[in-house]
Amino acid sequence: MPISKRCSGVLLPIFSLPGKYGIGAFGKEARQFVDLLKEMGFSYWQILPLCPVDDYYSPYKSPSAFAGNPNYIDLDTLSNWGLLDPDDLLISDQFKQAYQVDYPAVEKHRQALFKKAFQNMTPKIRNEMIAFKENQAAWLVDYCLYSILTKEYHCSNWSKWPDSLISAHDIHTIKQLEVKYSEEIDFLSFLQFAFYKQWTALKNYANCKGIGIIGDIPIYIAYESADVWSNRQYFQLDQKFQPVKVAGVPPDYFSESGQLWGNPLYNWDKLKADHYSWWFKRLNKELKMFDLVRIDHFRAFSAYWSIPADSESAKDGEWIAGPGFHFFETFQKTSDAKRIIAEDLGVQDEALRKLLTKTQFPGMRIMSFAFLDFDNNIHLPHNYEKNMIAYTGTHDNNTLLGTLFDYSQDQRQYALSYSQYKMLSENDWTIGGFKSASCRAMIETLWKSHANLTILPIQDLCGFGSDTIINKPGTIKTNWIFRMTEDALSMIDKNWFLTINHLYQRLNNSL
Repeated sequence: MPISKRCSGVLLPIFSLPGKYGIGAFGKEARQFVDLLKEMGFSYWQILPLCPVDDYYSPYKSPSAFAGNPNYIDLDTLSNWGLLDPDDLLISDQFKQAYQVDYPAVEKHRQALFKKAFQNMTPKIRNEMIAFKENQAAWLVDYCLYSILTKEYHCSNWSKWPDSLISAHDIHTIKQLEVKYSEEIDFLSFLQFAFYKQWTALKNYANCKGIGIIGDIPIYIAYESADVWSNRQYFQLDQKFQPVKVAGVPPDYFSESGQLWGNPLYNWDKLKADHYSWWFKRLNKELKMFDLVRIDHFRAFSAYWSIPADSESAKDGEWIAGPGFHFFETFQKTSDAKRIIAEDLGVQDEALRKLLTKTQFPGMRIMSFAFLDFDNNIHLPHNYEKNMIAYTGTHDNNTLLGTLFDYSQDQRQYALSYSQYKMLSENDWTIGGFKSASCRAMIETLWKSHANLTILPIQDLCGFGSDTIINKPGTIKTNWIFRMTEDALSMIDKNWFLTINHLYQRLNNSL
């Protein structure tokens, strides 16, 4: 069991950090947030995947399982390295809208600065970058070439590229491309070097402050990715390299019609025959980057929802047995699997429960689900076990205040009564803003539970409503853009959170 002490944490994506350049990054604001967590007695900072995002900015359908998102590189740190002048960092008017990420503007602004920083590399930085490039060659060159060719052909679907040898990832042709695009590969390698160097420094800072970092590994990646292009044998593709079956989930808490994600499914027979080497490299990379790693949609290791690639509805799928305990039993022979968290939300069955028992990974519970019905369901805090991580909600949920508004009157009364909040009038639960007594009663109820680790999204520390939701599953618009401001962080009632962390024995217990 990775979490043996009672503790607590906060969920805040990197892109949601405040900052002056349009998106959160690995710089001063990230360190200030670490300091704030320590001051309030929290033990963990949970983030979302750090990989590059898709066209709708989702990190759960990434073009790479190994690369980092260059948007998180801190520009001031590049200046401190001597690669940018202070005059290069004048703040543009386009970034004065602090509450949302404008991705096109951010990327346009950063690309020009990244190229200048690359051209200004000092001998020391260049030597570090070369060493990084050699050390990460197993995935880095393919990722760089995929990124370059996507722009060259104006097409991210590698199966439609005009050169069949390139599309087929012919090894001889790939070697020729490495020479042809050597300068472009060096530039993209520099960005990955800067990303990982800055991330390592931030994690070390957090750990020195007694704050652990919880990472997140998406279960699937995009078909239009460097990984599928260069490792197609590990995915369910036909002879023309088109997906046969794709990923999703049946109807559940998040969507009445299910979710059709569209990611290609794994060919687990081929992966098993290769001792799961590709997956193990991915897991080991994540475990090196983070103190704990949440595996998104963990239930797919027990059984996954398989949907015909030409289907228009997730309802057309069926459950197929996954690799099960053999995967983790094999992994444990050579690696540390004790720091894995299983995101086991959604449809649960006996096979999944047995897998969790065998692995001893902590599962997850969502308090906002507890009051949707009047049964003795698994999300009610009195049913939590020690080896669990309990949330008010995740990045896929409404905020706590928004949830109270969305509940029916009976559901809201149930939740507030359960949390021993006594309403004096019909609408008094709406009063209080970030000091809402009703939300605080529910948070304290969560903190009293047996779950060893409790986590709040940053919005629930601030008492924000449904206009600050990070992601609405099943939709593609206005997701992954929410940002905090320094003013909002400064208004958090630090003393109250310090008090409940102390009162319920959750005070600074991570590392």
